[in-house]
Amino acid sequence: MADISLQLDPRVLIGQDTVNRLGLVCAELGGRALVVAEQVLYENRVIERVGSVLQDAGVETIIFDEIPAQATADVAFNASELGRGGRCNMVVGLGGIKTLATAKITALLSAGNNDLFALLDGANPVGPSLPFIAVPTTGRDPFLFSDRFIAVDPRDRSVKVIKTGNGLCVSAILDPGLSESLSGKFAATTAFDGFCSAFEAYCSTKSNFFSDALLERAMELYVRIMDSFADGRPFDAVGVSTQAGFLTSLGSASSSPGIGTALAYALNGRFPVAKSWCSTVLLPYIMEFYAKARVERLARIAALVGEAVEGASISASASMAIDGIRRRMALLKVPARLKDFGLILDRLVPVSESARDLEFCAFSPRGVSAEDAYDLLKQAF
Repeated sequence: MADISLQLDPRVLIGQDTVNRLGLVCAELGGRALVVAEQVLYENRVIERVGSVLQDAGVETIIFDEIPAQATADVAFNASELGRGGRCNMVVGLGGIKTLATAKITALLSAGNNDLFALLDGANPVGPSLPFIAVPTTGRDPFLFSDRFIAVDPRDRSVKVIKTGNGLCVSAILDPGLSESLSGKFAATTAFDGFCSAFEAYCSTKSNFFSDALLERAMELYVRIMDSFADGRPFDAVGVSTQAGFLTSLGSASSSPGIGTALAYALNGRFPVAKSWCSTVLLPYIMEFYAKARVERLARIAALVGEAVEGASISASASMAIDGIRRRMALLKVPARLKDFGLILDRLVPVSESARDLEFCAFSPRGVSAEDAYDLLKQAF
């Protein structure tokens, strides 16, 4: 059995309206907060709500919202300058995965001891950083509770792993009321994206009984979301997605993502295509790639998600797990090919190389070369 390493420093608050407790969390850290947020959150008044919560707690707020759709890590330079100029005591990340990554970099840079490009090149953080509070509007971040995360290098738009060290994130607030309101195909792809993250961590060579328990339940919940969309049944998709996302994030922190996660991030970093779309397209091919090395795990997944595995062999059951995902993709009419996004196959070679170089790919259940990564992209193209 693999060793288990847990980092449980963050104070985690989960539930409806838990964002109302953000002011108390921040007030314990000082009187000024830099909130790194997405402009789209003005539309549903989330930023206004967060500002009011902090103001009521006596915390002055500075908002940084200049985060473009294809943001690279250097956006955090401007945010950190704003934070230093305002003498902020903490950084609050409010938004999706890319916004939280920008906020984490901002926290690392705001104390003035770290160099962005050194961090992108793999250096450990130097000296103290500002405390970071995560307020995600999506529950699918496999790095939420990890001591590292992925950022886009502005020099060539490759993806890099940035290390945070212990203790950067002091609190995470998961409030389903803040979740993005999605519809149609995009909403369905978020369930496949979350399932992909949970599946990879479940199959990782770093998996253990703790991560297994969390990730099995997460995959069950994600499939319930898919099936509810397909059947058109009334369903608390946002609440269940928040639960599944928390389980996936915690399970992934105890285990590790894999090549599918790396490829999805790398595609999103280089091209204007949502990460959830990339994960959805890649998912069945990643499952096939892992099947020989983790056939018993795929057979277990087939049983978990309700496939008719009784009396079937392990290999047949494993195939049912993959077929079940493909069947649900067809029912929900989600994107099935990378070429549907207007991508050009010849331009995907740097994507495969960038993804393969991410250090956590070493924990994939099969050895992965740059050629293997490109072959996965070709199959999905």
